[in-house]
Amino acid sequence: MKFYKMHGIGNDYIYFDCMKEEPANPAELAIKLSDRHFSIGGDGVILLCPSKVADCRMRMFNADGSEGKMCGNGVRCVGKLARDLGYVKGGKCTIETLSGIKTLDFTFAPDGTVCAARVDMGKPELSGKLIPSAFSGERVVNAPLIVDGTEYRVTLVSMGNPHCVVFAEPTALDLPAIGPKFENHPSFPERINTEFVQVTGANSLKMRVWERGSGETLACGTGACAAAVASVLNGYCKEGEEITVSLLGGDLKITYTQAGVTMYGPCALAFTGDVNI
Repeated sequence: MKFYKMHGIGNDYIYFDCMKEEPANPAELAIKLSDRHFSIGGDGVILLCPSKVADCRMRMFNADGSEGKMCGNGVRCVGKLARDLGYVKGGKCTIETLSGIKTLDFTFAPDGTVCAARVDMGKPELSGKLIPSAFSGERVVNAPLIVDGTEYRVTLVSMGNPHCVVFAEPTALDLPAIGPKFENHPSFPERINTEFVQVTGANSLKMRVWERGSGETLACGTGACAAAVASVLNGYCKEGEEITVSLLGGDLKITYTQAGVTMYGPCALAFTGDVNI
């Protein structure tokens, strides 16, 4: 099958055009192909599939083979792939995901290909039980959580994927050591993505992320959205204003209002190739 190696500010996945044919075991494919030393390498595998309710459908598999409900950087790349391959026309498209239908507005490069997109990510889920987590209440904001003997203050947000946001200086952390402790904490029955966030200005954040099933990645779209929401809930940033979230791979622009969350960022094709599966 032909594959497309694409990324959104370094959050890279291996994409397959499955509008006509879908691989039988994409979970196994993700494990095999994501290896950066013995295969293509990536944070996982994403499939562009047909949909009965939207322009196309996205399926996303982490490097460990687990299927994710949503991927913010991935959904922009799926939109780019669908538009560049001619499956959708014009400046917008809708993409079906396991966390609902997402609407994208495209930005085009001079050659006519999509280079960025603004995504309506919908409303965040803030209920402790629905994250899901062992916490109760309509919101879990600045709540204490003991991880490996240390107390952290956490804010929980789901953007289709569950996120635990910790306000701490991210460069000082040993993320490979502490990340798995958060991911597999007993308070999170479906595991958790964790963002370590520093407020660097009135509307700017710096972030590192540990993603469940993938480890530390250069960027996480839903994580950036969760960080922006958490910054508003904790009083660091203002609702309705654009927040710049700086990740290891680049910046995303996030706006949180009562209507929901929008995310703007680039999407790029790195290279194409063929792989025997």
